[in-house]
Amino acid sequence: MGTFHQDRGELHGVTVVVEAADGELWVGRCDTCDGRGILLLDADLHKEGGEGGRSREEYLERAAAFGVWPRHPQVLIPPQRILSVRPLGSF
Repeated sequence: MGTFHQDRGELHGVTVVVEAADGELWVGRCDTCDGRGILLLDADLHKEGGEGGRSREEYLERAAAFGVWPRHPQVLIPPQRILSVRPLGSF
């Protein structure tokens, strides 16, 4: 079953991983992806060597298995900062 909000893009409602140019890794539920950037809901941020000392790979494995703690209710990542956007399920 697909989304009922076709005007919001194919990733609407999908938990995605956004790799940002500054080394940040965001995981959250995609709301919209347009010229303003990508709007994530219930998102978490990972920085290498950050909380818990987890590597990027360890963080993604844990996120894929258990989800993330939603520390950011909403975050808009501008398009110039985005390196990649992939569904969390692809990891």
